[in-house]
Amino acid sequence: MKENKFVRYFETKEDKPNETNEEVKVYKIKPTARLLRANKFKKKSNTQNKKQTAEKDKKFPGKAPINPEKLEHHSRGEGFEGKGVKHPLYALKLKKKENKHKYAQKQAARADILLTEDQGFLEVDEDNRTTGITQKVIVDNVDITAATKAFELNLDFGPYQAKYSRNGRHLLLGSNKGHLAAFDWITKKLHFEINVMESIHDISWLHIETMVAAAQKEWLYIYDNTGTEIHCIKRMDKILRMEFLPYHFLLAAVNEFGFMTWLDISIGEIVGHYNNHMGRTPVMTQNPYNATICLGNSKGVVSLWSPSVKKPLAKILCHKTPLTAISVDNRGMYMATSGVDRSLKIWDIRNLDGPLQHYKLRTAPVDLEFSQKDMLAVGLGSIVEVYNNCCSQTVERPYLRHNMGKSMKNFKFCPYEDILGIGTSNGFTSIIVPGSGEPNFDALESNPFQTKKQRKEAEVKALLEKIPAELITLNPHEVMEIDVPSAKEKMEAKKNLLYLKPKKVDFTPRQKKKGKTNIARKKIIKEVARKAYVNQIIEAKKSLNEPQKESKPKQSFGVLDRFVSQPKTEK
Repeated sequence: MKENKFVRYFETKEDKPNETNEEVKVYKIKPTARLLRANKFKKKSNTQNKKQTAEKDKKFPGKAPINPEKLEHHSRGEGFEGKGVKHPLYALKLKKKENKHKYAQKQAARADILLTEDQGFLEVDEDNRTTGITQKVIVDNVDITAATKAFELNLDFGPYQAKYSRNGRHLLLGSNKGHLAAFDWITKKLHFEINVMESIHDISWLHIETMVAAAQKEWLYIYDNTGTEIHCIKRMDKILRMEFLPYHFLLAAVNEFGFMTWLDISIGEIVGHYNNHMGRTPVMTQNPYNATICLGNSKGVVSLWSPSVKKPLAKILCHKTPLTAISVDNRGMYMATSGVDRSLKIWDIRNLDGPLQHYKLRTAPVDLEFSQKDMLAVGLGSIVEVYNNCCSQTVERPYLRHNMGKSMKNFKFCPYEDILGIGTSNGFTSIIVPGSGEPNFDALESNPFQTKKQRKEAEVKALLEKIPAELITLNPHEVMEIDVPSAKEKMEAKKNLLYLKPKKVDFTPRQKKKGKTNIARKKIIKEVARKAYVNQIIEAKKSLNEPQKESKPKQSFGVLDRFVSQPKTEK
């Protein structure tokens, strides 16, 4: 007999789904010669690309190496080492900031290849010296465009003083007999020429080359580029010397009586005006690093001033005799001073230290001037001597010497040009000093070839980025620091509260009121003041006596936290 196998419900076999679905369409593609060729080409191109990338990686394993000297030149100082920061979040932020600084340093060093111009220099044989090379020899051996930059103007109303504009394109001349002129000295195009009919003590360009300031016999006058008088500022009278601070839009001046004035030309207001109590100070210059004004007096003392402080920020005794000239380099690192005793000294102006170098000259210098490449021009009567690298090392002889044959009033190096402009008793002379100027200019900072539209845009940008006069200090990095009282200072302030006597409260009512008498009201006020003082002392004692407990996160047991034993608190 056949046994009927009982089938359970979980042993039933479900019907399998149909393998073919009517919705899915199947296409059969025949491999043609064209498809096979295209597939082969794809395989070949992929293999070729892989080979090429492998060969490139072998030839150029990474970015080109950077010269360590260039990296050091663009360095921003020592970086963050990670010491002293307890919180890991702030340490991470500082580390990211330091990585950005390093990246910017590398990019700046790589971008040096785009600077096409090189610094000029004089090269001579071993037997000869550069001081023996005259201006005639230099002019004969340079190209035509450079030779036209050496010229001489014979004028009748001397002595003259000269100043170049910030971009080095325009020249301003002013004489003691009232002759005032401005022109484009490269193309020799005259802007204006007037005679103010009184003596001019000092001249200065303002933020653009269309505005000129002249310190005349009585007051300060401002002219435009056509010679038209725009302003007459009578609050600034008897001015001896002037300096313009371009980033602050301030015109700083000192007069015969020792009064110093800072005029904000953007709003037309005087920011600072006070007496320096130093008497007549005809020697003045500015420090481009921190925008402080350096004054030299007859006692041989150099003092640094700012408009917000009525006392000198610092004083340096540089010479035992009266000072004749002061100059500070563009980086604000070195200061050169000269006195009647025929001495020339180099000082570290940042650390107020020195003298780093001490030179003895043949006569007392008339004027001193630093170039953009740290060359120092010294005026000795009718002779101009230019020294190279005289700050960091002792130099035995000058780099260049030129005999004018007439007395000098002042001289200035032209920015972005190897030119020294000299104001003399009979006019103006321009001489070539190879290697004195910066060969590459930043068009966003100062552009010698800027158009009228670019000049207007640059003026608006400079006004938006104007630095307030209150930020002029010895150390410009103090602005980035935060003045936070330390824990020790807080504790000392609380301790002082315990030893102070309560203040006496004197109260006299204006009108008598009904009810309590005058004596009763006085007693109530004194009692309230005494109670407030006692409460203040009690709070200070509590904060001193209570030790600071470090809060540690408690271990959580979820629902079972209620069974955890808690420490008993002292009542």
